[in-house]
Amino acid sequence: MPTPDHTASGKEHFETLDGLRGSAALLVVLFHIQGITVGFAQGKLLLSHAYLAVDFFFALSGFVIGYAYDDRWSRMTIKRFFGIRLVRLHPLVVLGVLLGLLSYLFDPFAADRQNAALPLLALATAMNLLLLPTVTLPGRWTDTHPLNGPSWTLFQEYIANIAYALLLRRLSTRTLGVLAVIAGGVLLACALSIGTLDRGYAWENLWMAPVRLAFPFITGLWLYRVKDRLPRWRLGFLPLSIVLTVAFALSTWPALGGFKMNGLYEALVVLLLFPAIVVAGAHSSGGRSMMRLCKVSGDLSYPLYITHFPLMFVWTNYLMSYKAEPASALPIAVALVPVTLALAWAAFTFWDVPIRRTLTSRLRR
Repeated sequence: MPTPDHTASGKEHFETLDGLRGSAALLVVLFHIQGITVGFAQGKLLLSHAYLAVDFFFALSGFVIGYAYDDRWSRMTIKRFFGIRLVRLHPLVVLGVLLGLLSYLFDPFAADRQNAALPLLALATAMNLLLLPTVTLPGRWTDTHPLNGPSWTLFQEYIANIAYALLLRRLSTRTLGVLAVIAGGVLLACALSIGTLDRGYAWENLWMAPVRLAFPFITGLWLYRVKDRLPRWRLGFLPLSIVLTVAFALSTWPALGGFKMNGLYEALVVLLLFPAIVVAGAHSSGGRSMMRLCKVSGDLSYPLYITHFPLMFVWTNYLMSYKAEPASALPIAVALVPVTLALAWAAFTFWDVPIRRTLTSRLRR
């Protein structure tokens, strides 16, 4: 029987929430693989809304940050908090950027699409290693983090951690609730205006990144504060994973009389469904049969999310070079799933765990 994982302070993890993080990460990977294969053509996507996993991650983060650190500030400095969070997050940030650099330099299918001058590439690498937005690179669209696209969400995660340490942790539960309502209103207005929440990753829509961050993170923190006053829903890991999958898999909603139904749907998923899933997951127990699955899913969630995208660049260039039709490319697309999982396991086992163990030991000294 596996034992629950523990936080740095010795608290047991919410195993079901950890497992759900893994489910969401896997759905993102499937969305990228299948989406790239069909050119993200509407009507062909199997997981049309899977990018909302980012908003779900932010909600989980707010809840878990409150649980892990709210009661520790009498014996923990801001500097130590930042040190703990850097040790937790940054080793895999570095690995993701290094893998992205390798894919930029040695992608056999890139042809002349990835031809950045060496000084520009060096600048992008240095900035992305620091998790900072940087100049765009040829062959990498207009991403703010061109060597590893998902890094933009980690940049927002760092902003949320800074906001928590400097301000949010000091606010009353009522004030957090008011801020969540305001942030939710802004999120809804933007979703209705644009028609989607799939924004924040590129320079032309970078302004949307903090909009997507604010509501779920603050709400997650608020939910932790009031969790004992909320209904104790218990659905379990697998049913909640199915709910996430269905929410992501529904087709894109058409506009009705100029009203952007898709924006409304995605906003409601973030505003209502994700908080409900967090509450249900926090009160659910995986049981003996599910705990191991939740542990593995949780362990691989972050490395899977942060290391898969360099392979997606290669996959994109392969399809462009050979002009492969989706049907003929399907076997390779399917094979990419276990490849990304194996890469995530290797990243976790041989990079993340030993580096964090060493850095944690030094931090304690």
